[in-house]
Amino acid sequence: MRYIRLIILLAALCASPARAVQPDEILNDPALETRARALSRELRCMVCQNQSIDDSDAPLARDLRILVRERLTAGDSDQNVLDYLVARYGEFVLLKPRLEWHTALLWGVPPLALLAGALGLWALARARRPAAPEPALSADEEARLAQLVAARSQEGDN
Repeated sequence: MRYIRLIILLAALCASPARAVQPDEILNDPALETRARALSRELRCMVCQNQSIDDSDAPLARDLRILVRERLTAGDSDQNVLDYLVARYGEFVLLKPRLEWHTALLWGVPPLALLAGALGLWALARARRPAAPEPALSADEEARLAQLVAARSQEGDN
């Protein structure tokens, strides 16, 4: 039983998200710290590129976390902080880029690719559908076919 508790404890520790925020970065005001953490999860580490600055151990990510906290302490709103960082580092600093004319391709390609894939699958399924069965012969056509077969078999006997 003791081993099961140890395994559960280790699994819980491993499953918890790792945060790179250092104790000396944390603000004394819990409301400001909550805002700083929320903003940090929206900002991309320019070194790691696929991590937020909240998750990254890179020195630049630490600098950005400190900068976010300084701006919040100075009284900036969340939007002001994001606008400042976008002006300084470009749109790439945001993990979710804003929908604007220069990012329309970024936002538009995934739905268009999904639509193209669905249309391709529909066309493939339609092409693989079995052809409609041939209509049955009418009575006149069957009689004519029987005559031709009988004539052909008589030629073969001669």
